[in-house]
Parts: sequence; structure tokens; C-alpha cells
Amino acid sequence: MPVLVSATVLIGLLTLVNLLLTLGVVRRLREHTELLSRQSPRDDARILPVGATVADFSATTTDGQPVSRDTLADETLVGFFSPGCDACDALLPEFVERAATAHRGRAAVLAVVEADQASAEPYVEMLSPVARVVRQPPGTPGLVAALGVEALPAVYLLDGQGRVTASGHRLDELPVAAHA
Repeated sequence: MPVLVSATVLIGLLTLVNLLLTLGVVRRLREHTELLSRQSPRDDARILPVGATVADFSATTTDGQPVSRDTLADETLVGFFSPGCDACDALLPEFVERAATAHRGRAAVLAVVEADQASAEPYVEMLSPVARVVRQPPGTPGLVAALGVEALPAVYLLDGQGRVTASGHRLDELPVAAHA
């Protein structure tokens, strides 16, 4: 009987110590989460905000057409993608569908694929029927720098003067009426 009582007391003490350690770990996790949330930039801080003006840029589409801030149509839908990016892969079909309904057609849609030529090809093939496509090698500033893109995918609506009227990382962050 004394062994049973001792074992029960020992198990009770171990359970109490385990509970205290678990509560300590939970408290530390909450502290770390709060610290990380203060240090990590918000999603909208990784793209140009509404009202910002796009920096001057000059590029050539995969069709050989020049594109620059001055050649933007009013309410241009712009999308940035990179092969191998799961979020980009998920957004691509939705972007193609949205681009297909652009009221000014292909001229009002610009897609930027950040990749080398070989890996960009599937994206270029999907986007070309509905958008002017610019392939930009990774690490080159170009359009990525001009639009302040730090995280992919990124989508914008730009007015004819190169001002951002809407921006985000998902199409549902852009107004639907603009290209419906």
C-alpha cells in the first residue's frame, strides 16, 4: 500500500510539473507571436499602396511590343507571377479568367512573369491570349522594382497616369466592376 500511495503522489507531482511547463511554453509562444507580428511587414506593405505612382519603366513584351508607364491604358490590370510559387500557380487561372473579361481587352492587361525563358514558357502560353506578357529574369529590377513588388503574386489596377487605384496579393482585393 505505501508503494501505491508513493507512486500516486509521484505521478501527481510529475503531472503538475508537466502542466506548469506546458503553460510556460504557451506563454512564450504567445510572446514570440506578438514579437513576430510587430517585426513582419503587413502584406500591403510589400506592394505599392493605393494612390502611389508607379516609377518609370520600359520593357518589351514577349510579342516584341514596347510597354512603359506612358503606354498604360486607363484601368490596366497588372499581375506578377513566378513559376514554382504555389500562390502564383493558384492565382494564375483566376487572373486569366479575369483578364479575359477586361473591357478594353488585351491592351488593358499586363502580366509579368519573373523567370528564365524555359520555366516562364507555360505561364506565357496561358497569359498571352488575354494579356501583354513581359518575361523578366529573376533578380533584375524592371517592372518588379517599378511597382514595388516584394512578394508574389501581386496584382494591381493602374490608371492611365500610372497611379495605383487598387493593389493586393489576391484578385478579390481588386474591385470587380473595373474589368467586368
